[in-house]
Order: sequence, then structure tokens, then C-alpha cells
Amino acid sequence: MATAHPSIARDPRDELFGHPKGVYVCFFTEMWERFSFYGMKALLLLYLLQHHRFGDRSGLDVLGAYGGLVYCLPVVGGLLADRFLGMRKAVVFGGLLLVAGHLGMAVEGHAASVQGGTVVRDESALRVFYLSLALIILGVGFLKPNISTIVGRLYPDNDPRRDSGFSLFYAGINLGALFASLVCGYLGETLGWRWGFGAAGIGMLLGLAQFLWGQKYLHGHAEPPDPARLRERVFGLPREWAIYVGALLALAPIASLMWAVANGRFALGGEISLALLLMILVMLAVLGWFAWFVTARCTRVQRQQMIALMALIFMALVFFTLYEQTYGSWVTFTDRMLTKDVFPSLVIREGTPWPWSTVSLLLAPLAFVAAARLSDRRPDSPMPKVLFAGAVLVMLVFLLRDCVVLPQTAGSLTYLGALFLVLLAPLFARLWDALDRRGMDPSKPVKSSLGLLFAGLSFVPLAWAAEQAGVTGTMASVWWLVLAYLVLEIGEMCLAPVGLAAVTQLSVKHVVSLMMGTWFLATAFSETLAALFGKLAALEVPEGAALDFAAAGGTYAHLFWLMTWIGVGWAVLAFAMAPMLRRMMHGVK
Repeated sequence: MATAHPSIARDPRDELFGHPKGVYVCFFTEMWERFSFYGMKALLLLYLLQHHRFGDRSGLDVLGAYGGLVYCLPVVGGLLADRFLGMRKAVVFGGLLLVAGHLGMAVEGHAASVQGGTVVRDESALRVFYLSLALIILGVGFLKPNISTIVGRLYPDNDPRRDSGFSLFYAGINLGALFASLVCGYLGETLGWRWGFGAAGIGMLLGLAQFLWGQKYLHGHAEPPDPARLRERVFGLPREWAIYVGALLALAPIASLMWAVANGRFALGGEISLALLLMILVMLAVLGWFAWFVTARCTRVQRQQMIALMALIFMALVFFTLYEQTYGSWVTFTDRMLTKDVFPSLVIREGTPWPWSTVSLLLAPLAFVAAARLSDRRPDSPMPKVLFAGAVLVMLVFLLRDCVVLPQTAGSLTYLGALFLVLLAPLFARLWDALDRRGMDPSKPVKSSLGLLFAGLSFVPLAWAAEQAGVTGTMASVWWLVLAYLVLEIGEMCLAPVGLAAVTQLSVKHVVSLMMGTWFLATAFSETLAALFGKLAALEVPEGAALDFAAAGGTYAHLFWLMTWIGVGWAVLAFAMAPMLRRMMHGVK
């Protein structure tokens, strides 16, 4: 069995707060990438509905296809990194595509108008929009699975810190999402869409710089497996450049797919778009490969571990089908039927206050750079920890200020999910460590089952809020949304970090990135399924007409109760299967 580099486990100069420094490099790289991704996603549906005047159904179709393809292509990106590019080259190429895509989103064009009962849109700006989505989809495909895989390789096999390390890494993901909503979501809806989308692009550029700076802390884990193969010529080009050119040639068909989805073209049965058909084909190919691989290339133990992993991946698919309502039906419900400000009396009403979190975005990674360098020279000094902890404290103060005093919108309120995850991450990291020391740490299947249960229960407060708003005819309190996010994120902390860790532990070593891509393929289907479920609450409000609160409340309540029973039902089944899955993991914690 492969083992990690010994210095990763024992050299104090390589660690900070009990974890390898490379984890923090991945933490901040992923923070910036998620800042750019979720900054755009927080605005996407509202941008389509308000700026280009798409209807609920077509807007949700675009959101679902985009989210699905974003998480579908990591299967390909993981495979190319495993076999040829290595993770460093894949991450850098993906990051460059992301920068271009997010900056392209800043080209908003003129707002759509209604002329003679027909919506007239800026088609030139929309063409740039579809191309930008294609750049982001491809960029995430190369970057996303490989950053997560690097984290797993930084720990020795069966290192008990692995789950807490992934919880820490997951906090980085959600710190970026938190900043994204407060900065991009706020700027986009107050100063203009281009401000929010442009800030997302700048964030990704800084993330690339962070990753390249921190290479020495990754100990070669991100390098190509066989550099000579990259120099072999394919189609007249070195293999490495053939991969890059092939990816760029894929931009046109992906942009065309997004255009087809937005305009309702080539859909099978009215619901199966070309984008969803592509995902189905990728899924069938992956399942076919998986059946062959576990049958022909695995030992009995490896086979059972891989099947257990696939069961955990399916649980993630169900969970994120529920979770992705937060960027679909939860956003439109908040926009139409909830108050927005958590503490209305403290909100600054004059002018356009600037989010202080823009300072935090620079402060946190710069503090890590300084702390890492100090620790390299003086590993026993307390100053690196003091410096880093002090920067985190200032950052949290700035975050609290923005959460309280900035006027909130439906898009910016998506920060609640990331806020609870950032607050819960250290608590869960300590919880799992404490339970492990006492021999009481739940198995990964049990943790995933808990995640499904909490995901289902998170819809109960919103169902009550929808019923209340429908009866009273007035907006319900935003605190229902706060409670829903708290319950949902408890579930996410149970399922997602340990699921990511399981991919790196249960996969056969030479297909880890491919299995990480399979994890994201499950997320791809969850995005599309979430959009299909969200359309059950699609409202087409005529131009100039007022919202019928009674009808809208009933529609949203129906969807939220349905999501509740889906989550609870699958959780019961997952709990029943947990003992068998634990045995199939053969001692992997």
C-alpha cells in the first residue's frame, strides 16, 4: 500500500495548526476558485430573470444545465490529470479558463425590454454570456477534482487527521462562497451586474497566484506522472498542447449547448435537454467503466471498497439535489416572499456602503503566506500561529459587519449557507477528533445518513414560512431562512467533507482523480435534478401584475414538503444500509 512522504507526517516545519501547510495552499486556492464560482452563481438566476427577462422555467433550465456541466466535466479533467497532465498543470490551465470566463460575464449588454408584448434581448451580449459559461464549465472541469485529490495525498494512509483536514479544506470552499455572496452578490445587485461578475474574475486570478506560490508545500504530489508522455506527439502536437487545444475546441459546442438550453431547443420530451443527455452519456460511460474495473482489475477487498464508495457517492447525489435548491427555489422564494435584512435597525440605508470583506479576501491569504514563511525559519515560534489567528479574527469582524449593516438581497443572502459552514467546520473537526479518541466516531455511512436527514428537515422552516406568507398575504420573516440554512449546513458538514475524504481513501490509488470526478458527476446530476424539482414552484408573473401570495405560498409549500420527505426517506434507507457498507470498507475510517 502506498505511503505518504515521511516529511509530511513528521517535519514540524511543514505543519501549521497540526495540518500540512499544503492543505492551506489548497484551502486558499479553493477559496478563491469558489469565490469566483459562487459569486457568479449567486447572481446567475436573478441576472437572467431581471436583466435578460427570462422566465422562471428557462432561467432554472440554464442554471441546472450550467451547474450540471460544471460538475460533469471533472470526470474528464480528473482522467487527464491522472494519466497525463498531473494536477499542477491541470489546475493552472483550468484556472486560466476560469479567469477568462468570469471576466467575460462582466459583458452584460443592455437590459431586455418588452416591445409590443415581446421580450427584446441583447443577443450579442448573450452570445458572450454563453461562451463565458463554456469557459467556466471547462475551467472547473480541469481544476476542481485535482485540488481535492491533492489534499488527500498530503496525509499518510489511515491518518486520523484526514477527516478533520477535509473539514478544514471544506471550510476554505465555503469561506470563498461566503465572501462571494457578500461581495459579488451585493455588488452585482447594487452597483451593477458587471461589478459582481468582474470581482469574481479577479478573485480567480488571485487564486492562481496563491497556488503557484505554494508549490513547495505540495511535495511533488501535483506533478505529471510521466513527463515524457506529455512530450509525445499527437495530431502533430506535443500531447500536452494537444490536450489544451482539444479543450479550447470544445468551447464552441458547449456554448451552443447552453444556447440551446436557454432557448428550449432540441429538448427531448420537453425536459431532457442536450446538456442533460450529455451528462447521461457520461454517466453511462463511467458506470460501464466502473463495472469493468471492479470486476477485472480489483481484488475482493478493493472491489467491496469501491462499491461502498459508489454508495456514498449516490448519497451525495441525493443530498445535493436537495442542497442546490438554495440557488434555485430558495432564491426566488426569498426574493418574492421573505423579508431580507436580519437586523433591520442596524442596516445602513444611505448611499451604497462598501463591503469590508473585500479587505478580508486579501488579508487572510497574505497572513498565511507570512505565517508559512515564519514557520519555515522558526518552526517552534508561536508567532506564525498568532499572526494567522489574528488575521482570521479581523476577517471575522469584517464579515460580521457586512452581514449586519449591508442591505441584503435574495442573492447576497446565499451567504448564510457558507457562514454556517465556516462556523461549524472547526466544531465538527474537533467533534470527529474527540469521538475518534474515545472510539465513538461514527462510520462514514452513518455520517452520510445524518447528512441526508438534516437536508430533508431543513425544508420544514421554509414550508412553514410559505404557508404563513400565503395565509397573511405579507412577506414572512427572513429568520425562517436562517433556521433552514443552519439545519441544512449541519447536514452538509456530516456528509460532504467525509465523502471527499472517502474518495481518497477507498479508491484504488491510480484512479483516485477519476473517482473524484465521479463524485462531481453525481453533483452534476443533482444540479439538473434540483432544477427539475425547482420548476414545480416556477411562477410566471405577467408584466406589471402583482404576485398572488396565496397561490405562490401554496406552490412553494408543496415543493418544500416534497423535498422534506425525499430527504427523510432516503436517510432511513441509508441508515439501514450503513452496517453493511461499513463492513465493505474493511477498516477504513
